[in-house]
Amino acid sequence: MKGRRTRRLPGVAERLRRDGRITKDQYYLNIAKETGRRSTCLRRHYGAVIVNNDQIVSTGYAGAPRKMANCTEIGTCIRIKLNVPKGEHYEWCRAVHAEQNAIIHASRFDMIGATLYLVGVAADDGEVIEGAAPCRICKRMIINAGIKRVIIQTAPGRHEVQEVERWIRSNLHELRRVRGRVVPIMPKGY
Repeated sequence: MKGRRTRRLPGVAERLRRDGRITKDQYYLNIAKETGRRSTCLRRHYGAVIVNNDQIVSTGYAGAPRKMANCTEIGTCIRIKLNVPKGEHYEWCRAVHAEQNAIIHASRFDMIGATLYLVGVAADDGEVIEGAAPCRICKRMIINAGIKRVIIQTAPGRHEVQEVERWIRSNLHELRRVRGRVVPIMPKGY
């Protein structure tokens, strides 16, 4: 996919043997993964960490709004019951996404130029979710927050870097030109 690149963390295994340290990106991804353990979603556990100038600005995990019942308490998920595919009908979900919670709990001033680290794991087996990415609403919030890039864990020792400027230049791939006119692309599930 355009605008995405997956890379192996440079020399992580070797660095661990030499000095016992991991890269800063992996450090923040590990914190995001641990934050996601607080998730109340029955499908996926997402955690997010916003970092600016090597300081954690905010963290967030996927969960129901404050003082509202969550899916783990209820014991069911409407999206699972209706077999809703990933990426569709988020309006039916009880949870506020990890990225959204992290953004809500920070000031925009602290997020300008920041990096958001995102990790998602399957609730049933704890495996890192391949192809994880912010949804359209989260992307819009990330843009408005002034966050510069998003780093997503794609597998153990692997991550993907998404430059937010590319989302902006592409209009989030929500528009296309047809016979000289710019028209919106209908989202999946509608």
